[in-house]
Amino acid sequence: MDLFETAESENLDSSKFVPLAERLRPQSFCDLISTTGLAKRQALLLKQLRETNFLPNLILWGPPGTGKTTFARLLSHEVKAQFISCSAVDTGAKELRQIGLEAHERRIHFQEKTVVFVDEIHRLNRGQQDVLLPFTEAGDIALIGATTENPSYELNAALLSRAQVLIFEPLSEPELLTILNRAIERCGLTLEQLLRPEAQAQLIEIAYGDARRLLNSLEIAMHLYSQNPCEDRSPLSSELLESALGGRNLRYDKASEQHYDTISAFIKSVRGSDPDAAVYYLARMLEGGEDPIFIARRLVILASEDIGNADPRALQVAVAGLQAVELIGLPECRISLSQVTTYLATAPKSNRAYLAIQVASQYVQKTGPLPIPLSLRSSKTPLNKNMGYGAEYKYSHNSEKGFIKQDFLPDSAKGKRFYEPSEHGFEKTIRTYLEWLRSES
Repeated sequence: MDLFETAESENLDSSKFVPLAERLRPQSFCDLISTTGLAKRQALLLKQLRETNFLPNLILWGPPGTGKTTFARLLSHEVKAQFISCSAVDTGAKELRQIGLEAHERRIHFQEKTVVFVDEIHRLNRGQQDVLLPFTEAGDIALIGATTENPSYELNAALLSRAQVLIFEPLSEPELLTILNRAIERCGLTLEQLLRPEAQAQLIEIAYGDARRLLNSLEIAMHLYSQNPCEDRSPLSSELLESALGGRNLRYDKASEQHYDTISAFIKSVRGSDPDAAVYYLARMLEGGEDPIFIARRLVILASEDIGNADPRALQVAVAGLQAVELIGLPECRISLSQVTTYLATAPKSNRAYLAIQVASQYVQKTGPLPIPLSLRSSKTPLNKNMGYGAEYKYSHNSEKGFIKQDFLPDSAKGKRFYEPSEHGFEKTIRTYLEWLRSES
């Protein structure tokens, strides 16, 4: 029997053009509980819902394929509410207002509840979000928004304050394996018949915790398997599977939380002197399509902020890396970025130069433009000379040591310390040198 003849026998032929992931969407919380840990993680909400029949406004935050839409549908069914689903991409303020007005009428005249599910709610602009506020406040709708982006970045404070945020994690390998086995069993096969062991592991791995991605990949694998006559069918190899799926694409958005989280992990790994983690996050950014110039510029900043004078060459290496990236571009500039990243990660660290400008800036903001000592002022004009500008300045090179002790700070700032070198790397030498200078009479 052909794979999809079995599916048709289960009344799936009427929707055979619907993706497998949609056909196998859980239809009850029981199904959801048995395939993922989702319901366990949201147990408190489900308990509250069943005891009070009250559904609060919710923001479901997590990566694709983790059950957000299914969870919203099941919640709506649980409270016996009218379920209105829309996408933020193609629903304007006018449509949202109409949905709210109809929900108001439904509540007033028929005492019916309305759940409004907004997919990709992070794509609503501020005005569209504001349209929803009065309807959520009045209880006309229970708003459930699904987003892959950090809601604290994308949603306005007013809307966010009226909703609970539920976090959806990527599905674990055991959860994905359960989903995979159930899907294959629905088509009258076993996992071992369809895929070799290494291909099974590969299918789970490239799903990246995304059930929809897993099932879409499985559907391709099943079509590939069914192309051969029944007597010639053998489990698919990992090479054949990868060829059919067209390689692996990382989920990475250069304008979203993935961008901010990955660059943050990258910088913190370099600062923390872990070259392995630093190169890993560098590779993730590059594979995800991040702009290499953006990465190189961040390394230039880090060279001064986190290494500074502990290794003065760090800034030179970082700037040279930026120039190399601009000069040669991808893919070769990956090598230069790796060199700079590993150099900076293994360099001695000091943030004393960064702290120095921070402290000095705060002092300037507090004290204002203090009078510069006369000896340091420019004496290029006759008037300035007559006023004593530069008169008592001592030229340091007139000393055999190249140093003559004198006051350079304004009078009210004398003795103030802004830069205190650390004991790390070359900065230890700088510290010793400054201590010698300050000890000179």
